Amino acid sequence: MKKLILVSILAIFAIQPANSQDTFSIVAVDSITGEVGSAGASCVDLFQAGLSNDDFLGQLIPNVGAINTQAYYIPANQTNATNRMNLGETPSQIISWLVANDVQSQPQRRQYGIAAIINGSPETAAHTGSSTDNYKNHIIGPYYSIQGNILLGQEVLDSMESRFLNASGDLACKLMAALQGANMVGADTRCSSNGTSSLFAFVKVAQPADVFGKPSFNVSVRTANNSGVEPIDSLQTKFDLAHNCDDLSLTVTEDFQKFFSIYPNPSSDAITIESKTEKFYDLFLFDIAGKLMLQDSFDKTKNLNISQYKGGTYFIKMTNVNRTVVKQIIIE
Repeated sequence: MKKLILVSILAIFAIQPANSQDTFSIVAVDSITGEVGSAGASCVDLFQAGLSNDDFLGQLIPNVGAINTQAYYIPANQTNATNRMNLGETPSQIISWLVANDVQSQPQRRQYGIAAIINGSPETAAHTGSSTDNYKNHIIGPYYSIQGNILLGQEVLDSMESRFLNASGDLACKLMAALQGANMVGADTRCSSNGTSSLFAFVKVAQPADVFGKPSFNVSVRTANNSGVEPIDSLQTKFDLAHNCDDLSLTVTEDFQKFFSIYPNPSSDAITIESKTEKFYDLFLFDIAGKLMLQDSFDKTKNLNISQYKGGTYFIKMTNVNRTVVKQIIIE
């Protein structure tokens, strides 16, 4: 069945490559939780295209990374990118390989965004081909990549980045917020006459233990051309029914206080971590961008020297076979 679906997709896009542009999208990873995610939208009528899968432009490899393949989309390029990521290549290495080995020898027509967790830290890369349709560009952050083509302008990407960075909650919440940043008429200029930003939209996130191809969170919406229905608004409704962004930080705090104590916080030189239950934990310290700063383990109590780190917000993650908890700390 999977082979038949892939053949169908290949046939559709070989005949109508110009109709398969993905207009705006984002990939991101959370190296603290191990989540990887993708979100995107486009003014392509999937009903007319005959596709049953609304999120085909984003590929997730659980606990590794996310790949968005767009602009004259060719499934074989996406497969090649996935294979390179499974080989352990970094986002930059994957981009370089894709440009050098495009299946139609036309990398100038492609656009990619890739984010991955490499040795515990996030890495990103993107490519916007010179022959993709204007307006086109991408924004690379420390743990995310935002890209688009056939856009109203740079303001679409800038708004997506701002909403993503300022959103509270987990990775899914931030990805949904990023799409809301592009919720403007004609964000994909082909949808200007439709009075919407796009015709379909999706958000999906894979947890570290998820099976490839089956992310634990996946919501999508498709609308018909000239329906006048904004897919990002419809997606938000489905998202809110499936996911609660308000209570996530409370859950983390309650779990931490139940199993651990940490003091002093804030601190400038050292902190002490005490487990109230099991003795052995692996410990990870991340900076605000999700970069892994320290990896260690401890038995019941840990005195941690933090004097070498710059002042700011950090996250301590403790994990063992029974639980994983995360605590924010402030280094002065």
